[in-house]
Amino acid sequence: MDRKTVRKYVEAAKARGVERSTSATREQWVAFVREHFPEAVDRMARSPWAGELAAYEDFIREQLVINQVTTVWQRLVERTGLGVSLSTFRRHVRSALPDALPQKPVPVWRPEVQPGEEAQVDFAHMGLWPDPRNGKRHRVWAFIFVLSFSRHMFVRLVRRIDKENWLGSHVAAFDFLGGVPQRVLLDNLKGGVVKPDIYDPKLNQGYERLAAHYAFLIDPCRAARPTDKPRVERQVRYVRDSFWRGRTFLSLDHMNTEARSWCLQTAGCRIHGTTRRKPLEFYETAERPAMRELPPTPWELAVWTTAKVAPDSHAQVAGAIYSIPFRYRGDQLNVRLTKTRVEFFRGDSLVKTHSRRPRGRQTDPGDLPPDRIAFYERTPQWCLRQAKEKGAGVFEAVRQLLAVNTLTNLRQAQGVLRLGDAYGPSRLDAACRRALGFGDPRYRTVKNILERGLDTLAVAEDPDESRLVPAHLRGKDAFPLFSSTGKE
Repeated sequence: MDRKTVRKYVEAAKARGVERSTSATREQWVAFVREHFPEAVDRMARSPWAGELAAYEDFIREQLVINQVTTVWQRLVERTGLGVSLSTFRRHVRSALPDALPQKPVPVWRPEVQPGEEAQVDFAHMGLWPDPRNGKRHRVWAFIFVLSFSRHMFVRLVRRIDKENWLGSHVAAFDFLGGVPQRVLLDNLKGGVVKPDIYDPKLNQGYERLAAHYAFLIDPCRAARPTDKPRVERQVRYVRDSFWRGRTFLSLDHMNTEARSWCLQTAGCRIHGTTRRKPLEFYETAERPAMRELPPTPWELAVWTTAKVAPDSHAQVAGAIYSIPFRYRGDQLNVRLTKTRVEFFRGDSLVKTHSRRPRGRQTDPGDLPPDRIAFYERTPQWCLRQAKEKGAGVFEAVRQLLAVNTLTNLRQAQGVLRLGDAYGPSRLDAACRRALGFGDPRYRTVKNILERGLDTLAVAEDPDESRLVPAHLRGKDAFPLFSSTGKE
């Protein structure tokens, strides 16, 4: 009602002997109003819609059991074509069907908190922000941190609701306030609560470590119960109207600079409707001394997640792939991400540390199984050293294999050396000498000689040059396009 209307009825009631301390039952008040203010009782009866709406009261009652008043009005209009307005429909329901209206939930009484005892936090959608650099529109969210005693607040704008922004916003709030409350009340955002449960919630590991560093208690609300943190919920509309709407921002950094100034100069200096005090002044004089001091060491912002080690001994985290010791293949590991490092944990034990990279693959050969890293460890220099120990014939065969297209022929050189494990160094040396005699020291040739036992046959001292077949391993210089006569 309008203030003048309320004043009219109050003054008329006082003239009839009603005082502020007067008490009466509902029936007595109804009789009093019917006697002294009949126009208020008969107002709906004089409405032109009273008779028509009375014909549908049974339908209205049935619908009010399962729907809100607005929905019932909408369906009644669609069904009957009545032109009754929503406000008239509401007045008729309150007057004629008060018992059919859904009962409002009884608010839960929350005791007043002591200074420095509690803070309430939430993320709220502000709207779309047009980036002046490229004209694109981005969704922007506000992290709102409100102290329950003084109502002093901190606001930080972000473009994504993720673990990194959740943790970073808490750190920024504590730095802004210069202290830490005893308890932080939050909803069940994934950055803070992995699995909601009123008795045993599963908290995000990174948020738990943040709380341990700053020594505050994490207190999740009940799932889908925003009324459990009314002090921050009430500020969402205020932040959206007073700070966000009608302003132009050049960048995200500009937003947060303006938000800090707004928290201090506008929100902090207003007279709060409940405390009747200026939040900033109230915080400095009454709550700041009760806040816990900031820890001596700064918090290193880290995000925790999980990753499964693939069969190739690698795990993918934040768009990049990192090698893990092969004995952890198939395991689910906890991952700690900082700006510069990626740390893998199995339980509380550190398994592997890598320098963080935005994308690509990072492999430590020591993490791979021995059979996987053999090719990388057995370099051409290693092959030549091993071949020299097995004999002059083996050394010459390996040298010729690696002389041209070294990396391509590296596996052949490794294969020739591996034949010594099965046939012994002496037979391998003899087989390599025989293969060299035919100008073909390839792996397949040496293996065939050993399998057929041809390594025991004597090698001709002066072989017939016309029978030699130059190996393709010798390179293009071994195959001139023109003979010595100049003919093709």
